[in-house]
Amino acid sequence: MIKTILFDLDGTLLPLNMEDFLKRYFEELGMKFQNLIHPKELAKLVWGSTEYMVKNIDKEKTNAEAFFEDFFSKVSHKPEELNPIFDDFYINDFPKIKETASQNQNIIDAITILKEKGYELVVATNPLFPKLAILHRIQWAGLNKEDFVFITSFEEMHYCKPHIHFYEEILEKINRRPEECMMVGNDVEEDMVAKKLGIKTYLIEDYKIQRSQKIEGIDYIGKYEDFYEFVKTLPSI
Repeated sequence: MIKTILFDLDGTLLPLNMEDFLKRYFEELGMKFQNLIHPKELAKLVWGSTEYMVKNIDKEKTNAEAFFEDFFSKVSHKPEELNPIFDDFYINDFPKIKETASQNQNIIDAITILKEKGYELVVATNPLFPKLAILHRIQWAGLNKEDFVFITSFEEMHYCKPHIHFYEEILEKINRRPEECMMVGNDVEEDMVAKKLGIKTYLIEDYKIQRSQKIEGIDYIGKYEDFYEFVKTLPSI
C-alpha cells in the first residue's frame, strides 16, 4: 500500500521553464561575484563542479562537499572568502529569479488532498542546490516546507539523479519500502528511474523532459489536471 508520495520540484511542484531559470540564475550569480570572478568563468566553474558532484557516488561525501571540493580546487580564492558571498546570494539575490516560475492550482490542491488523506509527502528534487534555494522554490510554488516530511538538499544528500542510490537514500531516511512509495516527476530519465527499485511512478507531462525516444518505468502519465483527478481517487490511509 502506498503511504508516501515523492515529488520532484522544478517542472513538477513548481511550473518552471528550466532554460529561463538557469539563464537568470547565472546572470544573478555572475553579478554577485563579478568583482572576484568573471561571470563567464564562474558559470564554467559552477557547471564543471556540478558535473563532478552529479558523478560522485562516494557515500562518505555529501553533494555539497563534492561540489566545493572540486570548485575550490580550481579557484585561487579561499572558502572563507567566497562562502559568505554564496550565502548572501541565496538569501538576497536568488529570490529575484522567482519571475521565471509560476504556480498551478491543480498541484496545490492535490497536495492539500494528499495531506488530508494521510499521505506522507517528500520533496525529492535533484539535490544540486543548497537547502535555502530549495525552500525558496517550494514557497514560489505556493506550498509550505511544513507540507513535507523530508526535503532533499545538497547539504544532506550523497547522490544526485539519475543515480538509483539517490532514491535508496531517500527510502532509508524516511524508513519506507519501495512498494510504499510513488515518485511524481516530469523528467523521464531522472524521475522515472525510481521504478527500478519498485517505486510506482507518475510522469507529469506539462513540463516533460525527455532526452531519448526510449520511455520506460512509467506507471501513470498525465498533465497537472489529470494528476489532480488521480489524487482524488486515492484511498485515505
